[in-house]
Amino acid sequence: MPGKTQSGTAAASATRDGAGDAAAQAAAALRGLPKVTARVAAELGVAESRVAAAVALLDDGATVPFIARYRKEATEGLDDTELRRLDERLRYLRELDERRAVVLESIASQGKLTAALQDAIVAADTKSRLEDIYLPYKPKRRTKAQIAREAGLGPLAELLLTEPGNDPDTAAAQYVDAGKGVDDAAAALAGARAILVERFAEDADLVGELRETMWGRGRLTTAVREGKETSGAKFSDYFEFSEPFTTLPSHRILAVFRGEKEEILRVTLDPEPGETETAAGPASVYETAIAARFGIAGRGRAADGWLADTVRWAWRTKLMLSLGIDLRLRLRQNAETAAVDVFAQNLKDLLLAAPAGNHATMGLDPGFRTGVKVAVVDGTGKLLATSTIYPHPPQRRYDAAIATLAALVEKHGVQLIAIGNGTASRETDALAAELLTAMRGRTGDAALRKVVVSEAGASVYSASEYAAREFPDLDVSLRGAVSIARRLQDPLAELVKIEPKSIGVGQYQHDVSETKLARSLAAVVEDAVNAVGVDVNTASVPLLRRVSGIAGTLAENIVAHREANGPFSTRKEILDVARLGPKAFEQCAGFLRIPAGTDPLDASAVHPEAYPVVRRILEATGHDVPGLMGRSELLRGLRPQEFADERFGVPTVTDILAELEKPGRDPRPEFVTATFADGVEKLTDLRPGMVLEGVVTNVAAFGAFVDVGVHQDGLVHVSAMSDRFVSDPHEVVSSGQVVKVKVLDVDEQRSRISLTLRLDDEAGTRGGGRADGPRAGGRGAGNKAAGQKAAGRKGAGNSGAQGGTGGRGSGGSGGRGKRPSGGGNGRGNAGGAMADALRRAGLH
Repeated sequence: MPGKTQSGTAAASATRDGAGDAAAQAAAALRGLPKVTARVAAELGVAESRVAAAVALLDDGATVPFIARYRKEATEGLDDTELRRLDERLRYLRELDERRAVVLESIASQGKLTAALQDAIVAADTKSRLEDIYLPYKPKRRTKAQIAREAGLGPLAELLLTEPGNDPDTAAAQYVDAGKGVDDAAAALAGARAILVERFAEDADLVGELRETMWGRGRLTTAVREGKETSGAKFSDYFEFSEPFTTLPSHRILAVFRGEKEEILRVTLDPEPGETETAAGPASVYETAIAARFGIAGRGRAADGWLADTVRWAWRTKLMLSLGIDLRLRLRQNAETAAVDVFAQNLKDLLLAAPAGNHATMGLDPGFRTGVKVAVVDGTGKLLATSTIYPHPPQRRYDAAIATLAALVEKHGVQLIAIGNGTASRETDALAAELLTAMRGRTGDAALRKVVVSEAGASVYSASEYAAREFPDLDVSLRGAVSIARRLQDPLAELVKIEPKSIGVGQYQHDVSETKLARSLAAVVEDAVNAVGVDVNTASVPLLRRVSGIAGTLAENIVAHREANGPFSTRKEILDVARLGPKAFEQCAGFLRIPAGTDPLDASAVHPEAYPVVRRILEATGHDVPGLMGRSELLRGLRPQEFADERFGVPTVTDILAELEKPGRDPRPEFVTATFADGVEKLTDLRPGMVLEGVVTNVAAFGAFVDVGVHQDGLVHVSAMSDRFVSDPHEVVSSGQVVKVKVLDVDEQRSRISLTLRLDDEAGTRGGGRADGPRAGGRGAGNKAAGQKAAGRKGAGNSGAQGGTGGRGSGGSGGRGKRPSGGGNGRGNAGGAMADALRRAGLH
């Protein structure tokens, strides 16, 4: 027993020593790797010193908004977009390096880490390349090739590969050994083939080459499953569809994969459609590449035919399948990235939509049977009154509803009426119009205005824990009316209370990585909130949580301090908040505003740390702060270089002067609203040729949805946005923008509306651009798509997500699309949401 214990101890010691040696070898290899900052700098095309400064700040806990706004000297002016890209690449490369260390240590522990292999691992610049290299050394279950090697068939495989003049059957006969499970020559050749197939499939350079070839040549092909034609009608565009991997847009990929998930579609990845096998040898570029890599050729030698069959077997049964999995993942990741980008851009537009301002506002949450919920809030969003009225069927208490609303308007001085865009929205809008007429007749005051706003996410807020704490005694249905009123006053302040993914401006948001989507949307919200700034004396907890440097319970502590001690009068007083230390103050102070404080600078975006610079400017000009603020001519005559020092350079001083010129300026546009046409209230009221004003409710990769006031968003396909080629609809429109559109076609049966931003387009044509289906390319794609073949089939219909458009295809090339000449000049307030459109079409 003692001997056994010593032996076990020695073995354990040897294992530990081996593991230590492997770790040391891996660490030594990684020391030769270029710094992550150098790699990020090379990828982004900026100086490494700028990247290193940004990385140091991020690692120290600084946020992107803070670095972009207040550390321009350190990064030499990297903006928030560049910093977000930097942060994303930094995360990826650090994850890659962590995996690289694991791979190096694993191979070193096996005693197989050669200098050449180490160099290849260190040089791997993507996760897929690293995994290709690691594949032969990755621990796995026993394979047929491993069993064959254990049976001693490795030399046979090597012999036939390197000396193909040998007859396979004759050579294999020498390796027959029933004791090792090799009963005959056929079994020996099968084992040798398994060894070579594994060798081909684990050659990193070959696998990488074949993957890129398949990406460039392959196509995604779909077909409807038998018997699913009726139940899967929303995917009819993909019942017979094929398109190259390289041209597939994100929305089409996600639609196809959703159809597959719902067992409507059968999806295949064809590496080279139309390829055929031949008896003479390799039948595809892939088999040719494998053969060339290992010197296999048909020269009439005894083993040439067997080797050609082995190549074909390796491709058909191993490589094609594994690469298909890789490319399917690549397609999904590409689609997810594009979909997340679309969602992020739409969310940014919605959050930065023009606020109506601090006016007493009435929110109306429309409904038929359950009535219209009413909430009145004052200019700060404080709830003043609630009610429920029943003007619509089945109750039809119209006069009583008008009387109730009029009384609330008079009592609380209501200036704005916000109407949710859901069920009974148009009927409630008509009710509000009559109220406006009645009030003007009674008071002569024409200041009262009504606006239809998106109610997307209002129900989510109503049932949220925050809403329950804010209005514990208020019915859930009435909370929605409060949210509708507040989002007209200040969309940003209200929408931050809702999970971004619930706001409903995404494209196939339920089909993308939740983690990736959440991270991207959180960054958008953070950037938007800090770009606008926050009044620390009125901001809600959810809004404060989005401010740079305020995390965890700090937002709650700020509100609690405010309620216990009254409003903050200076920014310095924020340091009195529990657990808010100097570091958090540094991050948040510039974004927290005190409009009525004792120091006018506290209402501006000038950071407290830079107040000494302002004092130097005041001394030079002989003015005090109130006397200097807003003096454009005086401020523009000052030279920033004269006030810069070692800590605050020219970029910061330039920002300070700009802020003093327009202190506390709001980057959001001026508030404007769309006016829906009288008499156009439902789908059947629309006629081709009508020119209407509407609001862009959402922008997708294939076009933009526009609310024209008929409870069904119309689609302006990307081909109908401009006379120039438009690659990205965001070049032309943004969510919430007021635009003029022409109705091209109305499909009442499928509830689809085709619109165009080109008001000279001929009406009455069915558009060919499809929300999810293939898009015919080139000029004429709009009108002629019905008769063209797109991506391997007659492509013309409208997709499941929303109807197509019409009009001419987007001719021309290059350049950014022009803003539509008929469009409004502001964002307005979104009157609908893509989520609603998708749900109505059955794709959400």
